Amino acid sequence: MDNKQPSSSSSKNWFGLMNEDLLQNILCRLPAKSFASAACVSKSWNKVCSRILSRPKIASAVSLKSSLHIAVKEVLDKVLSEPIRPHFAIANVGTGSCLEKVLPLLLSTLGSQTPIILSSVNGIIGRDALTDEFREVKFSSNEYINDNIDLHAGIVLTIGFVPGLKVDVIPLLRTTQVPQVSMIDQFVMDIRNYTISVSDCTSPIGIIMFGDEDIEQKSIIEKLDYAMSRETVIVGDEGSHFLYRSRNDLRNVRDGPKHYLDAVALVFASDRDKPQGTGEIQFHVALSKGVSAVGPRHKAVSVRTNNSDYVTWLTAKREGGQVLDGEQILDNIYDELGNRVASSELYIGVTKRRKCSSGSEKAGRITSLAFHGVAGGDEEYLYVDGFGIKSGDYFQFYHPDPNSALASCQTVSMHFRNMKLNSYSKNLQTRGAADNVGRKEVLGGFIFSCCGRGDTFFGRVNVDSSPFLENFPEVPLAGIYCAGEIGRGSSSLMGQESQEESSVRCCLHYYSTVYLLMSYTPAPSEQ
Repeated sequence: MDNKQPSSSSSKNWFGLMNEDLLQNILCRLPAKSFASAACVSKSWNKVCSRILSRPKIASAVSLKSSLHIAVKEVLDKVLSEPIRPHFAIANVGTGSCLEKVLPLLLSTLGSQTPIILSSVNGIIGRDALTDEFREVKFSSNEYINDNIDLHAGIVLTIGFVPGLKVDVIPLLRTTQVPQVSMIDQFVMDIRNYTISVSDCTSPIGIIMFGDEDIEQKSIIEKLDYAMSRETVIVGDEGSHFLYRSRNDLRNVRDGPKHYLDAVALVFASDRDKPQGTGEIQFHVALSKGVSAVGPRHKAVSVRTNNSDYVTWLTAKREGGQVLDGEQILDNIYDELGNRVASSELYIGVTKRRKCSSGSEKAGRITSLAFHGVAGGDEEYLYVDGFGIKSGDYFQFYHPDPNSALASCQTVSMHFRNMKLNSYSKNLQTRGAADNVGRKEVLGGFIFSCCGRGDTFFGRVNVDSSPFLENFPEVPLAGIYCAGEIGRGSSSLMGQESQEESSVRCCLHYYSTVYLLMSYTPAPSEQ
């Protein structure tokens, strides 16, 4: 028996004789790292790899292992188990995880040129990397749920391949020498300049944003809302801790003696140089409201601020009534709430009409709705969190309402179902050239849900995720529990029920869930 091994030249000839269909069948089964190596073997292999990975792709996974290294390895192995080229990554970890230890682990596998945002959050949502079980997990003060799950620990990782888009991380820096408002203007200009450099637009198609929990984000988000096109979707978490890695090393600045990081944005912009025949990626945003109005509108009369406690003191009057102190105002609201008062937090939603500008551009007026938590009241004042309220502003009280939130989730689910049916109907009408022409494919989704929601709010599990699970059960989905949900879009899915509501901007929500759905419409030339 001849045990002689084939020569390297004969092996090359064998690979050369392999037809493209067989080669494609083999390569499409490779994990991402091996797939990337295969694409470098030859021009013909690269061509086949490009055909395999020609369409956008999202991959996500959750691990709740208490060991940091094991958890990170599990999610990386899962998201890289199939062919994909990471154009961006978002990782969210529990408060028990050290961000400075997690980021190098991600960079060592995904590479320093992959834009990454890593944040610590109040909970994570997604499918388990090993079991594929869907989980909504809020991190708890309890140490362990069992030997393997630490309720301070856990990670959800999402990576995306998005041909036709350019993606990078833009930080909002603050220095002791420059006022914060100037840095916000610079943040807006940095996003615009990046977008202009890679596309034909001044506004990106989407921004996923994370704010520092110790920094007031309202003014930042209001400025972004004013400066960006109405078509730009903005979602994210108002209050977290984060680290990031940008493709541009000049942007990779850490907190230190000269700079502080107030927020960071993952910016998605259209690629002006996208290959011919590449379809269109779209961002769709929807909102499940979690608060309901209670009582009549009030008008702020006397307004004072306490800078040390970051609290506003105010008196107010009901329309056509006398001036009321804080105790009188709250007594009236408690009467309206009845037996719901014991467990109900309170917010005021203030309608503000203000001048706003971006950089040297001419200022314009916007009307916005801003929520402030109610801190208490006495015989002098009503006390609310935050600043920015003026005498003459109108406000209304709101309280968390599980029934309203559940109905709102069902409305979002209905809209997602209609979107799916409309896409299928359009596909049927356009058949004849290619079955996929005109059909919108859902790539993946993100959820930004208030940390006050979840099973304790609704009395059952997976309510916040139900719009995705009911309509797109096979689609990759990742989510987090936030301390303030950022959600802005031109879509009718933002919970605006009247023309009056649609004229009032509200981008920062409470007790809500913001849904981001990414879709892809193939180009007519794609088969």
